[in-house]
Amino acid sequence: MLKWTYKDEISMDIKNSTTRLPLFFKPLMWSYKFNTIDPSKFKERIVVNTINYGKWEHWQWIVGYYGKDKVKSIIKNLPASEFRSSALLLAGLLFGIKKMKYANRSDKIRATKDLQGIV
Repeated sequence: MLKWTYKDEISMDIKNSTTRLPLFFKPLMWSYKFNTIDPSKFKERIVVNTINYGKWEHWQWIVGYYGKDKVKSIIKNLPASEFRSSALLLAGLLFGIKKMKYANRSDKIRATKDLQGIV
């Protein structure tokens, strides 16, 4: 298993930056209003975008901020279709995930529509 190490600029104040995502995440969150992203509320989206498009520094930050077990749990509980296949293979190796949750796109769309009817 890999030991997670941090560069100095990434490790400083990872836990103290509770209200804002570090600026180096801005390219990964291109379709969102970056200043409004709360790392505790949008953790799934942050993890997905990091796994799909992030550099090693981004991966290190999410593990440092959320913890390895939480990141692993987020990945395992999201449908595999959320991730690029090559990124998912790497995440599986690094986090020791042997089996991913599978849901085809139409199931997800159907579930979202069903939830919208409830709300």
